[in-house]
Amino acid sequence: MTSSSSTSSTSSVFSALAPYGWDEAWADAFASYDAEGLLAGRVVRVDRGQCDVVTAAGMLRADTAFVTPHDPLRVVCTGDWVAVEPGGTPRYVRTYLPRRTAFVRSTSSKRSEGQILAANVDHAIVAVSLAVELDLGRIERFLALAWESGAQPVVVLTKADLVPDDATLGHLVQDVETTAPGVPVLTVSALDGDGLDVLTAVVSGGTSVLLGQSGAGKSTLANALVGAEVMEVQAARDVDGKGRHTTTTRNLLALPGGGVLIDTPGLRGVGLFDAETGVGQVFSEIEELAGECRFHDCAHESEPGCAVLDAIEDGRLPERRLESYRKLIRENQRIVAKTDARVRAELRREWKKRGAEGKAAMEAKRGGRWQ
Repeated sequence: MTSSSSTSSTSSVFSALAPYGWDEAWADAFASYDAEGLLAGRVVRVDRGQCDVVTAAGMLRADTAFVTPHDPLRVVCTGDWVAVEPGGTPRYVRTYLPRRTAFVRSTSSKRSEGQILAANVDHAIVAVSLAVELDLGRIERFLALAWESGAQPVVVLTKADLVPDDATLGHLVQDVETTAPGVPVLTVSALDGDGLDVLTAVVSGGTSVLLGQSGAGKSTLANALVGAEVMEVQAARDVDGKGRHTTTTRNLLALPGGGVLIDTPGLRGVGLFDAETGVGQVFSEIEELAGECRFHDCAHESEPGCAVLDAIEDGRLPERRLESYRKLIRENQRIVAKTDARVRAELRREWKKRGAEGKAAMEAKRGGRWQ
């Protein structure tokens, strides 16, 4: 291939893939595969061992069997940049480029495996419906996974037109802001368009993944951002605000105003998967307070000089936040312990230490009774 034809080929790849997030860094990472004659593309959908890949040659269907290891975190997923064979029947994905970010949750299996939901995401948009009572604990759980992925979380309160007055809406936003330190909280009504301009500006700067329960209004939101009825929408049940899974696969959509959106099925289960950093980010005010405790290993239960308990006592920290923090920390430790022998051993030592301390305290209490 001559220099001029190579330059022309590179230019055509950029013009075709730039709307999907292709940049100089991805081109550099792909250079060795380009030299082999493989096609660069981004995965827009995966189902049953095959995927749709957008390339400079158009949309291609490719088999992922070549890149299906035993590790479920290393399968091809929506958002991956891949190297695809230029021809053949079937056509295969050879490999995917190293991921910049990855959104992972634990599966419901007893083996506690991780499931990758989306890759190379810049913004994790957590959609929360205002048609039902806010579940702050679930929001915290989504945010922990989002922070752990490496993406910037954004909470979008959907169906804002159903809230009767501005004062009530302001209180709801404040509740979520307290739950989500460092996270933008937006209110949007896809029905009348309120707030869509702000959200459009956010998602225009990279790749965003849309997360939330069924009935949160994700598909309606996706249609509003794309400006077309690309996702099927069904009404949520009046009794609990939940909808059926109208989105059954993760789909990557190029947005007319720039940026890329990955819509996902409604998530019933949002299990943590090695998300210690993410949990710490969600509860950053607790971690900051913990640094002021008298003891570095303070459990924030009954220890003297505990800054966290002091903050609860004087009203600076809601008790619900500490309870939620403890719950997610325990859950994350259990998941990690099942997959990491070293952590399992450390947990056992900690449990034995706590058990011995509890036994000693109980014996001292009993001894005091008989004196």
